[in-house]
Amino acid sequence: MARTLVLKGSKKLLNAWAFYDWANSVYSLVISSAVFPIFYGALFRVAEIEKVTVFGVEIARAPLISYTTSLAFVFIAIITPLISGIADYIGNKKIFMKFFCYMGGLSCIGLNWFSLENIYFGLLCYFFGLVGFWVSFAINNSYLPDVAYPEQQDAVSAKGFSLGYIGSVLLLLVNLAMVMKPEVFGITSDDGGVAEIKAMKYSFVSVGFWWILFAQYSFYYLPKGNKREGARTNVILNGFRELKGVWHELGNQTRLKRYLGAFFVYSMAVQTVMLIATYFGEEEIGWGSDAERTTGLIVSILVIQLVAILGASVTAWASKNFGNIKTLIVVNALWVVICVYAYFLITPTDFYIAAGCVGLVMGGIQALSRSTYSKFIPETKDTTSFFSFYDVAEKIGIIIGTFLYGFIAQFTGSMRNAIFFLGIFFLVGMLLLTRVKQLKRPL
Repeated sequence: MARTLVLKGSKKLLNAWAFYDWANSVYSLVISSAVFPIFYGALFRVAEIEKVTVFGVEIARAPLISYTTSLAFVFIAIITPLISGIADYIGNKKIFMKFFCYMGGLSCIGLNWFSLENIYFGLLCYFFGLVGFWVSFAINNSYLPDVAYPEQQDAVSAKGFSLGYIGSVLLLLVNLAMVMKPEVFGITSDDGGVAEIKAMKYSFVSVGFWWILFAQYSFYYLPKGNKREGARTNVILNGFRELKGVWHELGNQTRLKRYLGAFFVYSMAVQTVMLIATYFGEEEIGWGSDAERTTGLIVSILVIQLVAILGASVTAWASKNFGNIKTLIVVNALWVVICVYAYFLITPTDFYIAAGCVGLVMGGIQALSRSTYSKFIPETKDTTSFFSFYDVAEKIGIIIGTFLYGFIAQFTGSMRNAIFFLGIFFLVGMLLLTRVKQLKRPL
C-alpha cells in the first residue's frame, strides 16, 4: 500500500525527523559517554594492567581508545562525501541512512563480545559503531532544510536533541539498574565473569535493538531525497567534486565561510569533550571504590543529559531573542570557564558540578550550530552536499581534537593537561564568531 507524501513543514514530518535523535542518541549516551568508558576501564582494572599490545606496540588504555576514535573519524570523513555523491545521483539518501543505522546497531550488539583477549574484534565493533552513528546522523542532519522551513529549524533542531536526551536517559536508567543490581535481571557471574561487566555488555545489546527499532518511525516518513540531474559518470568521486564546489561557493558566501571556520574550531573541542569526559572522570577523579566509580560516573552522565534538555530549550529561546551568533559566543565563553574548572577537578562532588555545567551548554551548542548552518546555506536542492561539507569539517576537527588529546595525555602522563588545551579552542572559536556578520533580524 502506497504511503501518502508528507509535505515539508508538516508536524508529522518534523516529528519523524526529530525522532531519529530519540533512536540514535542512546548510542552517544550509553556507548560513547556512559557505560562503555566505565566497562573499558573495568576490563583493565580486573586484569590489573594499564597497557595492552596492539599491532606490536604497547599502549596505555586511554591513548588506545583515543587513537581508535581518531581513526574512525578519518574513515567517516572519507566515506561521508562518497555517500553524498552517490545519494545525490540516485536520489535516495534514505537507503544509506538505513544502512549505516543498521551497521551501527549491529556493532553495538557486537560489543557484547568485547574483551582484552578479543581486543581486535572489540575495537572493530567500537570503530564501526562510531561510523554507523556519525554517518547516519550526518544524513539525518542533511534532511533539516528539506523537512523544515527556516523559521521552524531552530525549534525542531532543539526538539530533536531534547528527544534524544529523554530517550537515552530512559534506556540508561534501565542499564544503570542492570549494572547496580544484576541479580534482579538474572545476571550472574557463575561462568567466571564479573556480573556487573556482563550487565554492561547486555546494555550494549539493548542499545543496538533500541536504535534499529525506533529508527523505523523516521524511515517511514522521511522522503528518499532529491535527485540531481546530469551525467552519472564517476559517481564515486562526485561527492568530493561537490565538496570542492561547496568550497568554491564559500568564496561568495563570506558569512557562511566565517561561520564554518569558527564552527570547525569550537566543534573540535565540543566533540572531544563529549567523547572523553567519562574516560577523564574514570581515571582522574578520586573515587572511593569501584562501585562508587561506576555509580558516580553514570549519575554524572544522567545529570548532563537532564540538564541538557533545559539547556537546549534555553539556548533556543536565547537565539530567538538575541540571535544565533550572539548566543553561540556566550555559550563558547561558558565552555572556556568549564574547561578551566575541569583542570582542577579532584573529588566526585567537583565532577558532579562540572557535569551540570557541561549539560547546560552541550545540547544548546549542538542544536544551535546545526540550525544556524542550515539558515546560512544558500537556497539549493543540493542540501546533502552542503551538510556533507559541514559534517566533514566537524569530523576533521574531531580527528585533530581526539588525536591531540591522546597524544598530550600519553606524552605528559595526565589527561588534565589535555583537557586544559581544549579551552583554548573554545576561546578561539568565540573570537572567530565575533567576525560573523549579524543580520538585521535575529540569527
